[in-house]
Amino acid sequence: MRSTDFSSPTRLQPGQSLRLALDAGAALMVLEGSVRVVSPPSWFGETAFTVKNDYEEGEAYVAERGGWVEVEALTPAQIRGLPQPAPVTALRPSPVARLLRLLLA
Repeated sequence: MRSTDFSSPTRLQPGQSLRLALDAGAALMVLEGSVRVVSPPSWFGETAFTVKNDYEEGEAYVAERGGWVEVEALTPAQIRGLPQPAPVTALRPSPVARLLRLLLA
């Protein structure tokens, strides 16, 4: 799932909500006002539940896992997606380095 492009600020009026598909690790910054973020549904046994948290100006929501989130404005608000850092990839040792490590071990 790819995160919705949310790099430009979006304004929400009180009571207005927005649903977004986010990847794990994606972040939303509250530029002004306050919002309530409802996380993607989770399962506990046979029961589905969601977590609701309120965020004020200057705070950021970071998605723990991918899915659809709902952002509801509690006051006139402005939000913006933050860019995700590039994934870190480990370099594989060369075959020569691996051979030397095996011989010298």
